[in-house]
Amino acid sequence: MKLKKILLITDGFLILGLMVLYGWRSGLLRQIYLAAAAETLLVKHGDHPVQIRFDLEEHMNQVYISAGEFTMGADTNFIGTKPHKVYLNAYWIDQVDVTNSMYAICVKAGQCKHPARYDDYFDNPKFADYPVVYVNWYVAKAFCAWKGERLPTEAEWEKAARGLDARPYPWGKGSPDISLLNYNGDHQDIVSAYDYLIGISPYGLLQMSGNVRQWVSDWYGRSYYSTSPYKDPQGPDSGKYKSLRGGAFNDDAQEVETFYRAYHNPTSAGQDRGFRCVRSAP
Repeated sequence: MKLKKILLITDGFLILGLMVLYGWRSGLLRQIYLAAAAETLLVKHGDHPVQIRFDLEEHMNQVYISAGEFTMGADTNFIGTKPHKVYLNAYWIDQVDVTNSMYAICVKAGQCKHPARYDDYFDNPKFADYPVVYVNWYVAKAFCAWKGERLPTEAEWEKAARGLDARPYPWGKGSPDISLLNYNGDHQDIVSAYDYLIGISPYGLLQMSGNVRQWVSDWYGRSYYSTSPYKDPQGPDSGKYKSLRGGAFNDDAQEVETFYRAYHNPTSAGQDRGFRCVRSAP
């Protein structure tokens, strides 16, 4: 009987070891850790836990944003940020920016273009966890489409960044500092997409302020907020520039606010521009 128990215990440790090995090799352990750490911090901050699902092929977590109303924009000196109520249908959004290793899967499959030739990060394994940069708006859109997803609208991005209490920064009203985000030229460079967990948004998303600006689907319209529809605004029908949100590693405290709107030529790729994807919920 004792021998049988020993064998059973040994088998149990073997199975557990194989599960841990699989989790480590597949990247699932990191996904589980990130989800658990985010949920813990949300509760600690007084926010509600969220639904998180795992993409085992791409190693991306996605967070569920429930349908409902939120306040978009703010009363500031910035033109084009008029506060207004917006209703959004439910959607899933990437918990972190798309990384070099995630984007490489699409490149290897022959469905995505290699980042711009002056990108020193993409082909260096040292930067596998860094946000993929030097991708223009069309390239970012193509990657999301390859996954059966899309770029978020400005409204979807902003709700995921600031929640329902119109907070100016993902973590709340407190002024930004280098413990919360990569901004103001402190590092003089981008950092891993998994850094600055402490500065998560009320939905558990990382780096919705700082590190890299994020392409969104909308054409930029300076006065669009004055005429945008209440439900699921999609941005102007056309334009010259595409919107970017979130601010980057070299942006100041105002440029990393959750309601700050930036824009750029959609054909331009740069070190300070990345993206994340969304999927509409049924």
